[in-house]
Amino acid sequence: MSQTYYEAINWNEIEDIIDKSTWEKLTEQFWLDTRIPLSNDLDDWRKLSAEEKDLVGKVFGGLTLLDTMQSESGVEAIRADVRTPHEEAVLNNIQFMESVHAKSYSSIFSTLNTKSEIEAIFEWTNSNDYLQKKAKIINDIYENGNALQKKVASTFLETFLFYSGFFTPLYYLGNNKLANVAEIIKLIIRDESVHGTYIGYKFQLGFNELSEEEQDSFREWMYDLLYQLYENEENY
Repeated sequence: MSQTYYEAINWNEIEDIIDKSTWEKLTEQFWLDTRIPLSNDLDDWRKLSAEEKDLVGKVFGGLTLLDTMQSESGVEAIRADVRTPHEEAVLNNIQFMESVHAKSYSSIFSTLNTKSEIEAIFEWTNSNDYLQKKAKIINDIYENGNALQKKVASTFLETFLFYSGFFTPLYYLGNNKLANVAEIIKLIIRDESVHGTYIGYKFQLGFNELSEEEQDSFREWMYDLLYQLYENEENY
């Protein structure tokens, strides 16, 4: 009998129905930034003050940094501990969409900003102490943490670290400004809600396998990480 070298994925035999439902949800939600008419926001953009334009640019610079790290390091770190082949397929989808998110911010920049302004935004993003510390805290866990720690770091990033940056464009939407920019943010939020829920669910499966003592110890680690990130956000 021939020895199996590599197994084909079989979507007709599902070990975890959440894998299938998440895959279907993500593929139904597929979008690209090129479909959003960002140039329609130029009139609103011209009416903003220099301080407001600077704020928006820096907010999107920070979001670009996090999405870049998530697409390059985050999903790859989690992939090492998948439970099913279908989970890996879902993570492939998530990784691609994180790259779409990162590119979307550049589409916003290229529509609203000059070349020199874009260069200044990325220079600020890549040298800001608080942004870089945030990235280092998360990426150190991706590189050195265990399977559950990586999922916690990813879920924290996919939720409150992203959402703190989403406030600004949604604030302008609430004031009837930059509606198409906000449309991209709403699409990203829709994606991140699925990403965070899915990875959080996979975390729960592993967490429930720990002993009560191990769970208590891990909760302390999670809260310590949360407070560490919150303190950095508050200072930022």
